[in-house]
Amino acid sequence: MSTDVSEAPVLQRTPLHALHLARGGRLVPFAGHDMPVQYASGVLKEHLHTRAGAGLFDVSHMGQIALRPKSGKVGDAALALERLVPQDIVAVAPGRQRYALFTNAAGGLLDDLMVANFGDHLFLVVNGACKAADEAHLREHLSDVCTIEVLADRALVALQGPKAASVLAKACPEAPAMRFMDAGPHQVRIAGGAIACFVSRSGYTGEDGFEISIPAAQAEALVSGLLDDPDVMPVGLGARDSLRLEAGLCLYGHDIDATTTPVEAALEWSVQKSRRSGGARAGGFPGANVILPQFEQGASRRRVGLRPEGRAPVREGAPLFADASSSDPIGTVTSGGFGPSLNAPIAMGYLPPLHAAIGGTVFADVRGQRLPLRVSEMPFVPHNYKR
Repeated sequence: MSTDVSEAPVLQRTPLHALHLARGGRLVPFAGHDMPVQYASGVLKEHLHTRAGAGLFDVSHMGQIALRPKSGKVGDAALALERLVPQDIVAVAPGRQRYALFTNAAGGLLDDLMVANFGDHLFLVVNGACKAADEAHLREHLSDVCTIEVLADRALVALQGPKAASVLAKACPEAPAMRFMDAGPHQVRIAGGAIACFVSRSGYTGEDGFEISIPAAQAEALVSGLLDDPDVMPVGLGARDSLRLEAGLCLYGHDIDATTTPVEAALEWSVQKSRRSGGARAGGFPGANVILPQFEQGASRRRVGLRPEGRAPVREGAPLFADASSSDPIGTVTSGGFGPSLNAPIAMGYLPPLHAAIGGTVFADVRGQRLPLRVSEMPFVPHNYKR
């Protein structure tokens, strides 16, 4: 007699797993990892503290990849990467980084990522749920020009909020001089000496802040030192999601995916003119024949901000209707929840252009009731990046 027992997948642990447990983190499965969704203070306090002070996030589930040019010329790696993304990577100067998108032949998005120029190679940060597919994608298409090195022995943390610069300055004196989207190797000091880290002035909350890539063996010591500062609070995935929603930032697999084009997703700003109009490097990326015409002709749908008129949150998956009585949905909510900074519910979703104008009203079906939502500008909370 045989028994078919299906086993739950084994979750990976980040280098900060023990620290999360010691500080009362409530762990949940996320992107194949055991990750803290919140700590004892709770999502609301963590969210508001990040807006007022500095929140520290473990984002070590993300993929970190070095793209090293076989020629030794970083420009060759940049040109090669432009085969896969519609962004101008050649123009990213040493010490800078850029938001980019892997596209497919249909113009959809395989992932969104950050690309930094470290002078002799490119440093990529990709989404945790996509990192294996992204690695395979890079190896399939760029191995002729680049060596693709997965940096699996590094942790990644984000220090976010208006006090992030003053906090990090105590360990990395150069940090306050960095501008938004500066990135590169830096020495970050702790009691036992200095740690060679990769630091970027960027993040996923709409606040000023930094992302710090740390050798895994030294991650707990560095993070513990940062958390000793009274201005810093550990923050979990729950507040990370509410912060990025208030900032109007996309979550891959929800607001964008393999069926969504950059124009539909209102991400036109990420595609530089050098890749979409004239010039020797226009086009040349997967789905260009779909994406580029949409810049001129528009798309059949558009990602928009939504403000429910009542107090009830409207969650992901809720269908959207043109009026309170129509039977055919015109769109869908892709992210929704409560915005603690606004003390009000907020959402994002897709609507046809006719209904996507700011100030218009649509209706969501929530448990059989039609709730009105106003089409809103994004971000819902202004960004506070250091330009």
